[in-house]
Amino acid sequence: MVKKENQNTVESAKEVADKTYEASDYKSQKTVDQGMAVTHEQATDAYTEGTVDGKIDAVDKQTNLKSHNGEDIPRKGFK
Repeated sequence: MVKKENQNTVESAKEVADKTYEASDYKSQKTVDQGMAVTHEQATDAYTEGTVDGKIDAVDKQTNLKSHNGEDIPRKGFK
């Protein structure tokens, strides 16, 4: 019985290792696909949030970057 459980674990690990993100993962019923969609969402969020210095980039009216020395993001606690 242990060998069968180990084989299932190895097969599951191979499925995860071979997997890459696809947009259809969000609608999939497979656990691996759903996990990939969540991980993709988390990585995308972290990437697009930018740096942790808490500054908003300065841009012109056409949204072209003027500098990375924009205004500070206000840090307020929860009330």
